[in-house]
Amino acid sequence: MPADPDSSAAGATPGREGPGQPAHPRPWRRTGDRTVLRDRWLHLRAEAWETPQGVTLDPWWMLDWADWVHVVALTPDDRLVLVRQFRPGAQALTLELPGGMMEAGEADPVAAATREFTEETGFVAAEWRLVLGLPPEPAHCSNRIHFVLALGCVPAGAQALDAGEDIAVETPPLADVLAGLGQGIMQNAMHVGGLLLGLRAAGRLGF
Repeated sequence: MPADPDSSAAGATPGREGPGQPAHPRPWRRTGDRTVLRDRWLHLRAEAWETPQGVTLDPWWMLDWADWVHVVALTPDDRLVLVRQFRPGAQALTLELPGGMMEAGEADPVAAATREFTEETGFVAAEWRLVLGLPPEPAHCSNRIHFVLALGCVPAGAQALDAGEDIAVETPPLADVLAGLGQGIMQNAMHVGGLLLGLRAAGRLGF
């Protein structure tokens, strides 16, 4: 795979100017775009780009997904509502934030998060708040993750899982999860970042 946009091919790093290098990186120019695979889940494209220095990067792989929603969910007794499921990439059962893809026609991340959260966990929340939407991997993915905070979460019924989903619900104490982040208690880096953003929005991190 070609170098990412923050590599030397894209220009100088700010503060590291040298002879013949620009003071700041400049945008690339897209010169081509072709579909490699498209299905109900994703659109894989091979783009061609030219850097300001005239370097051609082809293929530059891009994935177009639907937007995702991830829920940072807290119970009244200071526990997190998390899910554990098998992830083939990690070849492990991983502890994660509940969430998933926004469905076609869904425009409101909070509504999508509410649906996904209840389907995966059987919990409901007294308060919902959109925290932030960010690209999951801006070099090669075009979608966004919307982190949503859910407060006052309580069990309300059974899970409503899709075919192929095998998800266990866990409610560890918030303090235990925070203490375990540095030891890899949650193995998805995007979920770790989203958890911290959500807890900050809830006033639980002290900054």
